[in-house]
Amino acid sequence: MNRAFLSRYFQESARIAGELDLETLDRMIERLARLRREGGRLFLCGVGGSAGNCSHAVNDFRKLAAIEAYAPTDNVSELTARTNDEGWETVFSAWLRVSRAAERDVLLVLSVGGGSRERGISPNLVSAVDEAKSRGMDVLGIVGRDGGYTKKKGDIVLVVPTVNPAHVTPHTEAFQAVVWHAIVSDPRLMVQGNKWETSTGKPGARINPGTVPAEEK
Repeated sequence: MNRAFLSRYFQESARIAGELDLETLDRMIERLARLRREGGRLFLCGVGGSAGNCSHAVNDFRKLAAIEAYAPTDNVSELTARTNDEGWETVFSAWLRVSRAAERDVLLVLSVGGGSRERGISPNLVSAVDEAKSRGMDVLGIVGRDGGYTKKKGDIVLVVPTVNPAHVTPHTEAFQAVVWHAIVSDPRLMVQGNKWETSTGKPGARINPGTVPAEEK
């Protein structure tokens, strides 16, 4: 059995973990803690594998961190109706408008390239960022490569380091999950422990299902 590829792939993963910008991640956690204190909503947008990550992340932000969170890609009927009738580019920006997204809300973009209207890559993310900024929202991101439009226009954007150009997509989408799990596990945000850890009686987060710390109420 030739394990050279697997060995190299996971060595790259370890290198990425060691090179993540923890200062940016810390700022992101602080912003999300403020979002919860102020009663804002978190909107997550992504396409492809990142869309699936958005759906998973919404569950974790709501259940573990008691943050009101939504992903437009979870509403398949609206997503496909808007794509069919109005075009793919505006599906996320229109969704933010109808949701009456405002200054106390935050947009979190999960993407490999971060969007580029000029190159025709994820133009819906570009429109979502523009819509969010026009509404006074902060834009956060977990992206790859150089971060694209999200990095250029966003407020707190973590770029997953590129250690091998051939593996940008799998590494970025994998580390989106690593990063958001770190976020919701941070004591500043986590209000409910994961089932496995709490059911075995191991030390972990406070176990107050769905509650927000008293100081934030």
